[in-house]
Amino acid sequence: MKVLLIEDDASSAAYVCAGLREEGHEVDHVSSGALGLELALTRSYDTAVIDRMLPDLDGLSLLKAMRAAGQRVPAIFLTALGGVDDRVEGLEAGGDDYLLKPFAFSELMARLNALARRAVPERREEVVLTVGDLQMNLVARTVSRAGRSIDLQPREFRLLEVLMRNRGRVLTRTMLLERVWQFHFDPKTNVVETHVSRLRGKVDRPFGREMIRTVRGSGYLLDAAA
Repeated sequence: MKVLLIEDDASSAAYVCAGLREEGHEVDHVSSGALGLELALTRSYDTAVIDRMLPDLDGLSLLKAMRAAGQRVPAIFLTALGGVDDRVEGLEAGGDDYLLKPFAFSELMARLNALARRAVPERREEVVLTVGDLQMNLVARTVSRAGRSIDLQPREFRLLEVLMRNRGRVLTRTMLLERVWQFHFDPKTNVVETHVSRLRGKVDRPFGREMIRTVRGSGYLLDAAA
């Protein structure tokens, strides 16, 4: 899942970003309403998490502007404003859900998953990725090959998703660090190599046919087994 987080409280933002990334999701975070609106209208997201009280442009005005521009991404307000009138205003502005601070990350994650499932009819083409006999369901978070279920950890799931979305294309180590781990620098570790090896142990080795390939000196690619 790709999430847009618009939150100006640094501690809340760090908490949500860390939790989403640990679950294998991708998150873009901005701290102002104006920047959030710009991203919402120029990039594609599965869900959005929006604070009510933001600099430049408050959360209600931001979401109204998104809806007026035709942006239908499911959105949840995450805010300390918890009165009945506040919740009604949020929902009438185009919000799909409303969660009060302080909050448990597990509840936020459950609500985001519910919003993503609800939006499935509008984006059916994105629900299942298929390469050869390998299949990934992005909503159910399941993977199978030749009809056999494959159990993946969240980061392995995200790595495989990136490889499948780019089937037949070589992805460099730097590209994988950015897209899977959100590292925009070299951490000087073998995290990519380790996870690719683990993924091969689950996706390739039990089936006797290689799909994840190393392109020497370039990176990795995934394609249908020969």
